[in-house]
Amino acid sequence: MTTMLTFAVRRRDPEFVTPAAPTPHETKRLSDHDSLCMHVPIAFFYRGGRHRRDDGCDPAGVIRRALGEALVPYYPLAGRLREVEAQKLIVDCTGEGVLFVEADADVRLAELEAAAGGLAPPFPCMDQLLFHVEGSSGFLNCPLLLIQVTRLRCGGFVLALRLNHVISDGPGIGQFISAVAELARGLPSPTVAPAWSRELLEARSPPRPSFAHREYDAARAPPLLAPPGGDMVSRSFTFTRADIAAIKATLPTDLRDKTTSFEALAAAVWRAHAAALDYLADNEFRLVFVANFRRVRELGLPVGYYGNAWVLVMAVTTAGALRAGELAGAVELVREAKAALTAEYVRSTADFLVLRGRPSMAPVANLFFLTDNRHAGFHRVDFGWGEPVYGGPVHTQPGGSVISAVRNGDGEEVVVLPIMLPHPAMDRFASEIEMVDKGGSGSN
Repeated sequence: MTTMLTFAVRRRDPEFVTPAAPTPHETKRLSDHDSLCMHVPIAFFYRGGRHRRDDGCDPAGVIRRALGEALVPYYPLAGRLREVEAQKLIVDCTGEGVLFVEADADVRLAELEAAAGGLAPPFPCMDQLLFHVEGSSGFLNCPLLLIQVTRLRCGGFVLALRLNHVISDGPGIGQFISAVAELARGLPSPTVAPAWSRELLEARSPPRPSFAHREYDAARAPPLLAPPGGDMVSRSFTFTRADIAAIKATLPTDLRDKTTSFEALAAAVWRAHAAALDYLADNEFRLVFVANFRRVRELGLPVGYYGNAWVLVMAVTTAGALRAGELAGAVELVREAKAALTAEYVRSTADFLVLRGRPSMAPVANLFFLTDNRHAGFHRVDFGWGEPVYGGPVHTQPGGSVISAVRNGDGEEVVVLPIMLPHPAMDRFASEIEMVDKGGSGSN
């Protein structure tokens, strides 16, 4: 839960950071999986202290310099999006740069932490820590990246960024910002060389989808047993390794041994969400989640690929079956949905997106959307002041969650799951999660 917090922020005028050396002026085609037209905010909170190379280093200056150096190998990020024939998107590599804002805030990290109820989404005052620069939030002909570095009174700082999702996904921007961090620490070049290779993910000609891709289809919102009522509230839930082990412990041994942490957590959260919203038993209830396909060998994506490399997959059952069944049943559905991730499914998705004009996922009430950002590396981005106290998404939204990895006060890596629900539904959701955390099945 967040509390009100006000503080003054002094910002310098926004500036463009351009590549530190000459880069090619050319156009590059985006893949047909580069289709999500939205800006995504991410933030990194640091306690500060001595920089590893120089006690007097200023984080804004260090990061600005490293950003310009990183934009040399990652020069498409300094370009602008254009649209050509048949709504095809390209990057015009103009070298115009990314937007950078330097700021000082009259607030301490501990105060931000207290206001957020711990450093986890949603964060208060993000509009102060990531200032909206007029004319920067468009889709075409606008900067692809906006970064604000805000120094705090305690010596810590916040790096917040807003990315045009069409150019990179979570792992992609994680790779880029990690490259900036490596250069900030004094490495001569990024340890992972960027790879474009977007032509590998073009739709076939002619497009011929081989799957239905129902995750993009709208459905009539089903009625609830009781209206949820009340104001929307946000809360973050933390899961330690022991918590996830307790969830897995409720599964049959043969299933437990082959179930991943994500599969167990996704199934538990899906069931808790269905129970919290209290849909009629025969209503369809969907779980849609992001599946990363970088490791699908048949696609041939090179190491260092920083474009969008994900598809949506979906598990479907009824609300009644979710509530009444064992957790094992939900886990099996999640595993079956993950098994859909094949090279043919990826190609079919590209074909579908082209035929449908880059549709977004249908916003329906009987759906829970889940993204796993733990492997994007946000929680390990070190500019020279150590790893962040928190690195990852900054907002919550109804009907879904983005899970992240953080370190708790004991230094243990844990999973944070932020969620937004009506107040009474949040209470039911928390009860379900608490029950399954203690080794119960929940939803019964």
